[in-house]
Amino acid sequence: MLALLDQKETFVLKKDIISRGIALDEFVSTSLVVLISGVRRSGKSALLYLLKEHMNLAPSQWLYINCDDDRIIPDANFLENAYQWHLQQYNQAPVFFIDEIQQVPNWEKFVNRMYERGHKLFITGSNANLLSSEMATALTGRNRVIHLFPFSFAEFLSFHKLKTPFPNATTKALMETRHQLDRYIKLGGFPLIVKEQNIEIASDYFKDILYRDIIARYNLTQVNELRIIAQFLATNVSKLFSFKRLQDVSGLKSTSTVKNYLDFLQQTYLFDYLPKFDYSLAAQVRNSKKVYVIDLALYHVLGTAFSENSGRLIENLVYIELKRRKHEVYYYSNKGECDFVLRKNLETTGVIQVVYDLNIENQSREENGLLEAMTDLKTNKGQIIYYQKNINNFHPNIQYIEISEWLLQKQW
Repeated sequence: MLALLDQKETFVLKKDIISRGIALDEFVSTSLVVLISGVRRSGKSALLYLLKEHMNLAPSQWLYINCDDDRIIPDANFLENAYQWHLQQYNQAPVFFIDEIQQVPNWEKFVNRMYERGHKLFITGSNANLLSSEMATALTGRNRVIHLFPFSFAEFLSFHKLKTPFPNATTKALMETRHQLDRYIKLGGFPLIVKEQNIEIASDYFKDILYRDIIARYNLTQVNELRIIAQFLATNVSKLFSFKRLQDVSGLKSTSTVKNYLDFLQQTYLFDYLPKFDYSLAAQVRNSKKVYVIDLALYHVLGTAFSENSGRLIENLVYIELKRRKHEVYYYSNKGECDFVLRKNLETTGVIQVVYDLNIENQSREENGLLEAMTDLKTNKGQIIYYQKNINNFHPNIQYIEISEWLLQKQW
C-alpha cells in the first residue's frame, strides 16, 4: 500500500485553494454519505481537502484514496484492503476521502457497508449516470450531493484576489471587472488553466475524458465519429441541434448510436442539452434541444468556427451559471424566442434573454420575445442580460443588467 502513503502525502501538499462558495458545515455535520460530482479537473479533490481541513483531523483520523491512480488496479476488494491497511497503521477507523470512485467496480456496496457501520465518507465521481444509478440502487436516502462546476466568475475573481465591485462599483472597478470577464471568457474556469493561463491544457482534459471515461468504459470502436460529434457540439454552443444533423456530420449509420454518444458526452459533464419548454412532456422529448459546453475552455480548443460568436459564448456562461444556481431551465419558442425559462414547482419563476450587443436594431426582437414568454408563461419577472448596450428607451416591465453584474449577484 505504498501508493496510499504517497497519495496521502500528495493530498496534504495542496495549496492556493480558494473557497468554492459552499457551506462546508452542513456537509461536515451530516451523517449521510457526501458525493461530490462534476467534470474532471473541476476541483473536486481540492474540495475534499477543504472538507478535511474544515474538520481539523489528525493524520491518523483520515484516509485518502485516489481510485484513478495508474499505480493501482482497482477491483472489488481494493477499497476493503485500503480500509484494513488504515486500521493496521493507526488502530482506528478513518474518515474516508475517496476520489474518482466510479473507477472501482461495485464501489457502492463498500460505501453502503461503511455507512451502516457509522463511518463518515466523502467521495467524488466524474460520471453522472454511473453515479446516479448506483446511488439510487444502494444509497437511496443515504447521501448528499454537491454538484461541482469549474470556477464561477466570482471564484475566478477570488482566485486572482480581486473583490466583487458591486453594488457600489467605481468606474475603475467596473473597467477592471470587464477586463477580468474578457479573460474569463477566453480561459474558462478550470482551476489549473486559470492558474497556468494556458488554454491548451483543455485539450488534454478532453482527451482524458474521451478515452478513459467514454471509449474505454463503453468499449467503443468509432473513436473518430465520437470526436467529430464533440467538435460539432462545441462549435455550435447555444444553438439547436438534431440527431439527423449529427448523424450526417459524423457518418454514423444510426440515430440510436448518435443518441448513445450524446448520452456519454452528457454523463461525463462535457455537454448539457436544454429542452424546449412545453406543458407536454412528450413534446419536450420530441423537440430539438440546445447544446451548452461545461466550460468555455473546451469551446476554444474543440470548436472549429472561423470567428467567435460572442453572443453565444455569453449565453453559454449564463446557462452554466443557472445550473450552478440549481435552476430548472428550458428555452422558449413560439412566435418569438426567449433563451431561458426558469421553473420551480410547476410554475415559471422568470425568463431571461441574453444578447451581446443590445442596440436599436435588435432591441424590439429581443424585448418582444421576452415579453411574449412572460405573458404566455404568466410571470412578471423578465431580464435582458447584455455584454454592452446602446439604447435610449427601456421597457418598464423588463430588467436590464450587464453580464458581469449578473454573474456576480447572489440571487436573480
